[in-house]
Amino acid sequence: RMKLFYTGPFVNAEMLVVMLDKHGIAATQAFVDATLPDDGDLSRPAQVFVPEPDYDRAFKLFYTEREDEL
Repeated sequence: RMKLFYTGPFVNAEMLVVMLDKHGIAATQAFVDATLPDDGDLSRPAQVFVPEPDYDRAFKLFYTEREDEL
C-alpha cells in the first residue's frame, strides 16, 4: 500500500522520486489531475507516493532537520 508523501510541481516531484530511489525507497509519482494533457509543463501539480512501511524513513530523510548540518 502506498502513502501520499508530497504534492507540488512536477519538476520537484520527479527529483524527489530519484532521490528516494537512491535511498532504496521505491516511490511513484502521478499528476494531480490526470485528465489534463501532458503538455510538458514542469510546474504542473504532481504527487509522490511511497510504500507505507518506508514513509517514516522517507520523512526523516527529507523533512527532519539534521543536527550535523548546524
